Amino acid sequence: MLQFPKWKIMMVLMVSLFGLVWSAPNLLSRDVTDRLPTWLQPVSLGLDLQGGSYLLLEVDTAYVVREMQANLVEALRVTLRKEKAKYSDLGAMGRDAVKVRLLEAADRERLRPELRKLEPEAEITTAEDGLVTFKYPEPVMNKRIRAAIGQSIEIVRRRVDELGTREPSIQHQGIDRIVVQLPGVKDPDRIKALLGKTAKLTFHMVDDSVTLEEAGRGRVPPGSMLLNSAEQERGLPAQYVVKKRVEVGGDQLVDAQPTFANGQPVVSFRFSVAGGKKFGDTTRENSGKFLAIVLDDKVISAPRINEPITGGSGQISGSFTVRQAQDLSLLLRAGALPAPLQVLEERTVGPDLGADSIKAGAIASLLGIVLVVIFMAVIYGVLGLMANVALVLNLLLLTALLSVLGATLTLPGIAGIVLTMGMAVDANVLIYERIREEHRLGRGIIGSVQAGFERAFGTILDANLTTLVAAALLFQFGSGPIKGFAVTLTLGLISSMFTAIMVTRLLVSLWIKWRRPKTLPL
Repeated sequence: MLQFPKWKIMMVLMVSLFGLVWSAPNLLSRDVTDRLPTWLQPVSLGLDLQGGSYLLLEVDTAYVVREMQANLVEALRVTLRKEKAKYSDLGAMGRDAVKVRLLEAADRERLRPELRKLEPEAEITTAEDGLVTFKYPEPVMNKRIRAAIGQSIEIVRRRVDELGTREPSIQHQGIDRIVVQLPGVKDPDRIKALLGKTAKLTFHMVDDSVTLEEAGRGRVPPGSMLLNSAEQERGLPAQYVVKKRVEVGGDQLVDAQPTFANGQPVVSFRFSVAGGKKFGDTTRENSGKFLAIVLDDKVISAPRINEPITGGSGQISGSFTVRQAQDLSLLLRAGALPAPLQVLEERTVGPDLGADSIKAGAIASLLGIVLVVIFMAVIYGVLGLMANVALVLNLLLLTALLSVLGATLTLPGIAGIVLTMGMAVDANVLIYERIREEHRLGRGIIGSVQAGFERAFGTILDANLTTLVAAALLFQFGSGPIKGFAVTLTLGLISSMFTAIMVTRLLVSLWIKWRRPKTLPL
């Protein structure tokens, strides 16, 4: 009798049960699958099959550079004032440098170590007239721009995930562009509104040393700025003069949730330990003054500090609707974008294309399976029918693996499945031809089958490994559709190896034990 240990039989049964259970939700209606647990869900369909929204975003890299310059200018201003140095001409110079003129020669040498600490990666030069220049080398600028783009992709992903969008695709394209594909989202307006906001939240003290009328005439004190208000409709000031110094940044937030206070929607926030300490110190030192809450360079609220807030939490109130409070809390949880995003292209894919693609893919898959089944049954008889059983199980396993891994099925992915169905019986063909050859050399039925499976294994493994290498290269260097093809091809090869070697051998062993044939039906 063919050697087939019990542990192998148990493994085949367990894998077969896995394929049946995890592929079953794909045959159920959406109403039923929505009630299933998250670990037992059908395969997610991609944008080209399900329909949805496609957005092409561009990162404002010039903004990243301006922020680098503005941060350095502010750091220089604070340091020079702290060191009581006399200076002038502080500001940006061109697109890659910052300048400041030290008026006293003694300060130029004394402050050199302090200035170097402010921007270690910049090239610092000092002229004879005291003009100090911080110039960013091109590699440094490119590194920070790449970091900003990577951070933008991560924050876009967080914001989209917070909306509960299933299986979004977010990819870097070119130098400064991001492609966002949202299957099932037919109206992208809310997505665009959320992704278009930088969501840079900062807390500043209101500067009460100057009136709005004076600030409007250009008399804004150094170290302060004039910002518009987002609450003009409630009769509050149209503008505020706030100090440039950031008391607490939004990066210190650890949570933000929409809630209600006095019957009005508000956003409750909570700082980290360090942020809560800074917030408590700020409110303690400025009791009775106004604290401006600034979001994307607009004052959304400026409450009076009545008492120290030491709990590390607070509320942002304003003329919010429930949806606005939800969106603002979502933005704050996801974090601020390092640079604004501009929507360059927007497309909405209708469901008809997806339905047609699914129908065409289903027809192609069914036709391919039918032709393979007929071919195997005609050429190899009973053993061909066993290979067909393994082929069906292979399809179930492939579907189950796609579900478990959370892979998204696209139109190229369907092409990978069709190709897998054709390749799935290659291993059986190699095994059966080897069995036929061994039988012609005079071996008995059991010996021929044993030798056929064992000696064909090396050839099967080599053939599948080379295809897996090609699929890995497609996944590594290909774009979204190519990656979908590579994923289904890889999973299909793995499942077909298992079904061709393990399942087929078990079926052949059981058939020989049951029928005890005198000749091989090959």
